Amino acid sequence: MNGLNTAGRLAIALVVGLLAAVVGWLLFVAFPTSTAELFGVLLAIGVAVGGLRFGGSIAQSVFPAYNAVEVAVEGAITRDGGGGIPIRAPGSASADDIVELIEEADADENAEALVLKLNTPGGAVVPSDDIRLAARAFDGPTVAYTTDVCASGGYWIASGCDELWAREGSIVGSIGVRGSRMTASGLLEKAGLEYEQLTAGEYKEAGSPFSELSDDERAYLQGIIDDYYEQFVETVAEGRDADPETLRDTEARVFLGEEAAEMGLVDQLGTREDVETRLEELLGSAVETTELKPSVGLGERLRGGAQGVAYAFGAGIAARFDDPSGEFRFRL
Repeated sequence: MNGLNTAGRLAIALVVGLLAAVVGWLLFVAFPTSTAELFGVLLAIGVAVGGLRFGGSIAQSVFPAYNAVEVAVEGAITRDGGGGIPIRAPGSASADDIVELIEEADADENAEALVLKLNTPGGAVVPSDDIRLAARAFDGPTVAYTTDVCASGGYWIASGCDELWAREGSIVGSIGVRGSRMTASGLLEKAGLEYEQLTAGEYKEAGSPFSELSDDERAYLQGIIDDYYEQFVETVAEGRDADPETLRDTEARVFLGEEAAEMGLVDQLGTREDVETRLEELLGSAVETTELKPSVGLGERLRGGAQGVAYAFGAGIAARFDDPSGEFRFRL
């Protein structure tokens, strides 16, 4: 089937290119009787090249060169990929971009399968779930695989796929939730400053960096974390047909791929080539994969360059803080 598609694409491209060359010769070489004849050959060649490109586009749509689509989830998982802390690794896409790419693949009649490449330590709760839901909604086999890290929010996403593959040295797991904040009350006291906030509602100020947590506030915020944790366990248990108690027994630890496979956290160990072999089994035909990436404008490229410098210079320090405002934030 793939050989037939290749031959079909080549035939269409050659026919369209030949027709373009004939038209170019007639328009710029055969008919002109003036000095335009001097440039006729060059113009004819230009038209032929344009025709070949146009023919290639037609051939691509008639005989697609792929039947599987790959989408990558790399770096910290954030809503829009904008500023903020922790700083994203340069080149990583936002959750909204990833969801859009998966939906684009689902709408593509040529995409019979989805490959989700996961290399992420996790991130924000709801954006992670958005990607999971998009993967689960894909109409066809969905196989996730990780090379280096599939932890926390990354594992949450994997639970929406039919299978999860990893390497023996991959880091997998971290089924847990954390919440943190900066505390600046001591700094304000040393600076001789006082913080005063007018609020309505007993817990509206809970988590503010400018005041100490009361026991009630701490219990309130811990309750939210516990609820997120239960949601995490239930989501993974349902998506991967796993025992919730087994997941709780991991106590949010990470495991190397081999141990994760033994525990049932990973379906198979293998390379990227092994994943394609598995897709061929699922589809019953040879697999050709194309990778979808979000389009990046000039402004985003310029911002990405600045982020790259900042990331290289200070990401290790900046990643210690979850939120530049210091307010309480929940993360997977």
